[in-house]
Amino acid sequence: MKTISETILKLVNLSKSYGKLKAVDNINLEVQKGELIGLVGPNGAGKTTTIKMIANILKPDKGEILIKNQKGNLQNLVKNSRHLIPQGFLIDIPSFYKMTAYDLLKYFAKLTDYPRNKIDDRIDELLKLFNLYQWKYTRVDKFSKGMNQKLGIIQAIIHDPEIIILDEPQMGLDPNARLELRRFLKLLQARGKTIFLASHLLHEISEICNKIALINLGKIIKFDTIENLGVNLRTNEVIVNILNEIKEADLPEIQNKMIQKLNPYLVKSLDPNISKQSINYYPLTKEFRIYFDGKNESKAEILKILLQEFQSDFKVTSFSQPRTAQLERIYEELIQKEPTRSQIEEGRVI
Repeated sequence: MKTISETILKLVNLSKSYGKLKAVDNINLEVQKGELIGLVGPNGAGKTTTIKMIANILKPDKGEILIKNQKGNLQNLVKNSRHLIPQGFLIDIPSFYKMTAYDLLKYFAKLTDYPRNKIDDRIDELLKLFNLYQWKYTRVDKFSKGMNQKLGIIQAIIHDPEIIILDEPQMGLDPNARLELRRFLKLLQARGKTIFLASHLLHEISEICNKIALINLGKIIKFDTIENLGVNLRTNEVIVNILNEIKEADLPEIQNKMIQKLNPYLVKSLDPNISKQSINYYPLTKEFRIYFDGKNESKAEILKILLQEFQSDFKVTSFSQPRTAQLERIYEELIQKEPTRSQIEEGRVI
């Protein structure tokens, strides 16, 4: 197939089985240049198998993997893996030979035809970026799990690839390193890189990705932006944290006042499975949860009203929209009627 397009990666009816177990079941997915796509699913959903087929480590039983080549055409990877645009992969948990970090990265840079006169500068740049520069000449078998994970990410991008595909890149990283990784991935995206990120951690995905592909039992059950996926819930919410706890006797009057003042912006048909009322107060965490119509303009007006008209009732310390909690509910709603992989074949993880 030779279609010139901004589509940079396309999966068409992709399937892969291990005996009777269908790990990937007729997946269709299209990724555009510059997108940061999250592949989300529980362990055993088929994420790693999908990535290994894109990386040409596994051959699909059927279907096509189309990747843009150097002429700008989509090319079938299975039939011809030559002359494709550069790609970088972090597959599963990285394991390296007992070499120094420098020797290992130099090997991968040469393997991927990175300009030889620029290799040392590229290695130093990335080691410094991931806070590994002081271990440049240390053998990697002395590295911690988190350091090895960072090194795995570096080897995936050492040659400055156009497509970057990472399988659970946050595994083994401490909280600060995870934040640094998110910032770095957004920086790569701003430079026009296309990133495909697989994870079972919804928080990591929802913080940085443009679109989410929800996968379960080898099937893509939904692929869209987080905002559009939220339509499935027919609601959005904001969390309002306050400084001091509200007395139980004062709560009904305050809630009634909030409903009256915020009424134009509250959701009109709230799903009773989510909440029975549009404004809830939680004394233990000192927060209100307000279910509104999802519009950014409405969110701005809600904050304005709370700050201006409720000064005597409470002081707002933070105001946020919990994207992760929303995504978790969406995912739970979409898969609640389907069995898990372990229920089908206990103990088998792909």
